[in-house]
Amino acid sequence: MFHEIDHIGMAVTDLEAAIAGYRAQFDVADWQVSELPERHMRVAFARIGGSAIELIAPTGPAAAFSRFLAERGPGMHHIAYRVSDLDAALATLRRRGVRLIDDVGRPGLHGTRVAFIHPTAVAGVLTELVEHGAT
Repeated sequence: MFHEIDHIGMAVTDLEAAIAGYRAQFDVADWQVSELPERHMRVAFARIGGSAIELIAPTGPAAAFSRFLAERGPGMHHIAYRVSDLDAALATLRRRGVRLIDDVGRPGLHGTRVAFIHPTAVAGVLTELVEHGAT
């Protein structure tokens, strides 16, 4: 079902500072920044080999990440796995009784479709499924 790790999502308070830190400390220089005003957040992606780091920063108190950061502080938010067929993966998980946050896929960034698995089903880790080329 999972082909590879697509990305690791990190919640940050200051997107520019986080990008600067990855550049200075780890030589991760090529970032793609997206503004998501409807979700009250900004996101930066950097590919590292076949995977990526996703930095997520809220732009105001209405963002879901504002609550996450207030409760837990900056750090890992989720792990995302690449799947070839999101609908089939979700159907399989439903048949297996896995608790899902998203019953159907929804549009993600960069032409993807995504769905989340509830943390209680995956050792307490919020897990995202990502299908590329879905648009």
